[in-house]
Amino acid sequence: MTERSRTRGRPLGAAWAARMRGLLNNGEHTEPGDVDTGEPTSVVDCGVYVDGRRMPGEFTPVQALAEARRREGAFVWLGLHEPSEAEMAAIAHTYGLHELAVEDAVKAEQRPKLEQFGDVHFLVLRTARYVPHTELTESSQVVETGQMMIFIGEQFVITVRHGDASEMAPVRADLESQRAVLLEQGPWAVAYAVTDRVVDHYLEVADEVEADLDIIEEGVFSRERSAPIQQVYQLKRELVEFRRAVVPLQRPLASITSSQGVVPKEIRRYFRDVQDHLTRTVEQVSSYDDLLNSILQARLAQVTVDQNNDMRKIASWAAIATVWTAFAGVYGMNFDYMPETDWRYGYPALIALLSGVTVLLYRALRRNGWL
Repeated sequence: MTERSRTRGRPLGAAWAARMRGLLNNGEHTEPGDVDTGEPTSVVDCGVYVDGRRMPGEFTPVQALAEARRREGAFVWLGLHEPSEAEMAAIAHTYGLHELAVEDAVKAEQRPKLEQFGDVHFLVLRTARYVPHTELTESSQVVETGQMMIFIGEQFVITVRHGDASEMAPVRADLESQRAVLLEQGPWAVAYAVTDRVVDHYLEVADEVEADLDIIEEGVFSRERSAPIQQVYQLKRELVEFRRAVVPLQRPLASITSSQGVVPKEIRRYFRDVQDHLTRTVEQVSSYDDLLNSILQARLAQVTVDQNNDMRKIASWAAIATVWTAFAGVYGMNFDYMPETDWRYGYPALIALLSGVTVLLYRALRRNGWL
């Protein structure tokens, strides 16, 4: 049973509607930032855009939506960072968001996907960023992932970010200062810019992981063999985490670029460029995974060869010791009539014989590569 089927028919809980009523004051909407809860608000920024230009002034989410509805060609961009259930419930009531999508936005445990709830589209992305480290160890964190949820309506776009990767402030600043023409396309333009930012970070992470991969490969195939198998396995685990963020995004982007009438034609062209970048990243991740598998198999083969070499050395020294043990066993049986036991030079002669046999065995084993 999928997560969606388990939650279908169950809103954010029976207390969801009650909490909503508690966030309303005398029939008027009260935003999380307007309620003194003792906790910081999750609203990072809230702006109203008219014909690609941001209106001056500050707005609460309720005021921003009301202002956008009074103006033609206007929409709201509301940015949230790790909102609580109560805050998200209030915003969902104001903007008419479906409770299933709201639950996903609060829990932030979703695969990349694109869903439609009435006139609102819900796009889920997984963010990723590279974690710098001086040395790759068996416990190093290489890739840190988070989530980005985007609600796209006719007059609003709501971005909900979980984690520290892919901050939206640079995206907003770039759109407002240099790409006002793109903003004129409406909420889907913001969705494109956010997606483009996330995928660009994928490319950066892929390049950094490639550098780590080169170091691992050099260490495995060097004479010193300084890369233990734990490092290879740890990098593979981190690559799997990165792969889970990148690969599933292909289907939502394909749905967007092939949609007709929902996403503006001009914006679909931009999404196709993002799709190309994503395809490049997917190919890189696949090649890295194959290379890591090869490196892992090579390292395992090296370990097996090293173990075989160690066993051959142990067996060689055991063979040499067996000669001494055999002679000691024979002369230790305490018989009265043993050869050379009464000879004055019997002991030195036996030691010389054993030493000679030892030298001959050592040279023969060394010549054959056993020592």
